[in-house]
Formats: sequence, C-alpha cells, structure tokens
Amino acid sequence: MTFPTVTLPSRPLALACGVLSMPKAYYLSTPVLLLIVALMVIAEAPGILRDYKISGNPVVVEDGSIRDGKCTTRKAIFTTCNAKLGYIYNGQSYESDVEIMFVDLHSGDYETNLVISGEEPALATLSLGLDMLWNRIITLAIFAALLTGACVMMMFLALRLLLVWRHLRHPARLVALPVEITSVNNKGNRFTINYADKLSDRKTGRTALTRFERGQEPLIVGESGGKAVALAVWHGDTALPVLLDSRLERIALTDEERAAALAPLTEELTAIERQQASDLVDPAKKGPSLKKRLTMILLVILLIVGGFLGYWLWYVTSAASQFNSPGMDFNNMMPAPLNRWGCDQLKSRFGNDRAPFGCVAGDYTSWK
Repeated sequence: MTFPTVTLPSRPLALACGVLSMPKAYYLSTPVLLLIVALMVIAEAPGILRDYKISGNPVVVEDGSIRDGKCTTRKAIFTTCNAKLGYIYNGQSYESDVEIMFVDLHSGDYETNLVISGEEPALATLSLGLDMLWNRIITLAIFAALLTGACVMMMFLALRLLLVWRHLRHPARLVALPVEITSVNNKGNRFTINYADKLSDRKTGRTALTRFERGQEPLIVGESGGKAVALAVWHGDTALPVLLDSRLERIALTDEERAAALAPLTEELTAIERQQASDLVDPAKKGPSLKKRLTMILLVILLIVGGFLGYWLWYVTSAASQFNSPGMDFNNMMPAPLNRWGCDQLKSRFGNDRAPFGCVAGDYTSWK
C-alpha cells in the first residue's frame, strides 16, 4: 500500500528541538524493577542456599517444634510460608526462623516436618521447603531474569533515544516515510502520540513517542488496518523516525519551501480522506474490542492449561525421578481420579523408593 508523501529539499535540514520524547517508564520503572530484583534475591537466595545444603544430607527431627507456622497465598498461586523452629540435636538446643516462597495451586493446609542438615545441625528448614526446592529455584530465577531483562531492555531503549537526540542536533538529509499511529493520549494543552515504523520499506517495527502542543497535529495521510497513518522522516542514519506536524513547522524550511512541499500533498488528499484519517487519532478512540480481548484471554488460558497438562503427563510417565518439582505439585493438584492414575504410573517405575509429594501416605514415606 502506498501513501501520499512530501518532497523535501535535497540539502541537509535541521529539526526542531524536542521532537522525540523520553517515556516516563524509562525514568521510573528501571530503578524500581532493579530494586525489586535486589530485594527478591536478598530475601530468597539465602533460604534457597540453606535448603540446598540441607538437601545433601537431610535429617528429620521428630521431636522438634514448629511454632507460628503460616502459609499465605497471593494471586492464587504465589505462596509464602514462615515458621519458628526449635529443636535439640546431640544435646544442643537450636532456634531459627524459616520463610519460603514458591508457586503452587494447592488449596488447604500443608503438612510438613522439621528437617536439619546432618552435617551442619544449625541449618534447619521445613520438609515442605525441600519438596519445593526446585520450584523455588526456578521461580526466583524466572522472576529475576524477567525483571532484569525488562530493565536491560528499557536501558537499551533509553540509550538509543539519547543517541538519536545527539544526532538530531545537526542538520542531515531527511527521507519521508509513512508510520502507523498506535496510540494517542490527550493531556492538558498537548497530546502525546506513539507511532511505529511498520509501513515503510525498512519496516524496523521501532516505536517512538512525540508530543504536540495545542494547535498542532500530525501530518495524516491515510489509514491502514483501522489505524491512522502519518508522515515521519528519517534524519540521516538515526535509529528512530521523527513524526512531522501538519504544517511542517518541525523542519527548518523557508516559507516558500514549506508551501511547495505541502501543495502537492494538499491536492492529493481530499477533505473527506483527511477527516476520516484524523478521526483515527481521536484521543477518545477505544482500544481493542471486547470480543478480541476475550479471545486473547481465552487463548492464553488454553496455552497455560495445555502446558500444565503436558508437563504433568511427562512427569508421571517419563520423568527420570519421582521427586521432580513442579511435577509433584502438578500431580498433587489434579482431581482425585487423575492423581490416582498419575501415582500409579509413578509407583510402577519408582515403587521401591520413597513416595513423592502428592502420592505419599499418612506416614509421609510410603505410597498411598
């Protein structure tokens, strides 16, 4: 699809200051996310390391005490358990506090024992923490990786924008291109526009943000897929396009050059086409339809359920060990008939060993 364009002078041209804006998320979200990552690692890593050491030689303390034990579930799957532990081992008394975090769809109470390290008796935890050890490791790793990745991405985008700002200080050849306006936000005396390079020959897909003062508007030249299409320019070899205003005041042109550039475009765009395209950048325009949103939500749910069932089937039929987390958690969450079938599959392969969480009997060792 082709769109009307403008023909600009072939000499290097300067652009007005402030034609590209820095999203507030780059300023605020990056330090906040880094702080969250640091707090998560500080809070969870020592407990995971402690339980990893204990798992090498765990010893159940039958006469130990677990006081003030409590588990809290947030957002349906994020569970935090804490308790005060007290025990006597080889004539010496020990006290410690334990807190563990994991992902689980479990409902109801948890049953657990007090477990210490046979090599370092001062290290104590809950057997629940050992059962969920890999669950906890994977959960912390995933959250830390996602948040850190988001921080790195925002720092990269901010650095790219800073480099573009630096290049825009100097005149350069301008090449016009169509861009898709993705969102418009009207605030006070100006409105903010997000746009993306999806329609040009380069099709980089890069997005940028710009702000227009009162009385200014983008240079709309059509629509594509229900979204407005406006004209922008590449400034030399910069990484981001710059959105043009309807009067080309963002470019350092003489009045004659500006009129000559706009005249052919004005003739090509009829008043009706401009009105229809301008309606697409109405700040009150709604987002995706309810049907589309519900379809996307349903698709995500189906993907999650499919992944859950696939992992569960792999665990009960093919896993190398019955003590696989989150396989044990998934099997424990299944309805009674499926849980019974899953336990039978595991027992047929690991019946001579201890039963895993979800298939254990009342003695916490044998198969149910």
